[in-house]
Amino acid sequence: QVQLVESGGGLVQAGGSLRLSCVASGLDFSVNVMTYYRQAPGKQRETVGRISSDGTTEYSDSVQGRFTISRDNAKKTVYLQMNSLKPEDTAVYYCKSGPPFDSWGQGTQVTVSS
Repeated sequence: QVQLVESGGGLVQAGGSLRLSCVASGLDFSVNVMTYYRQAPGKQRETVGRISSDGTTEYSDSVQGRFTISRDNAKKTVYLQMNSLKPEDTAVYYCKSGPPFDSWGQGTQVTVSS
């Protein structure tokens, strides 16, 4: 059974930092693209960024230069380092595996106060 467990969310002041973690089990983690999404209240889900199996990363324009995705295949973990946080970064953040094996984490709340 594939499972993604997220942690690291919380409340932070604008300009602060948080690091989210997503630990995978039940899949061959190293071959999977790992993607972070977020969804703010009343808004559509948006892609934050992704990291491919070879470590290549890409980010949305809204977080480019502030957020960094990394992975540790030995720990089956993907990280989202978020710096210079803004109130508009407030959302529930989700990690997703795949392709090739699609599965979603439960989400973790990030709240940035002004």
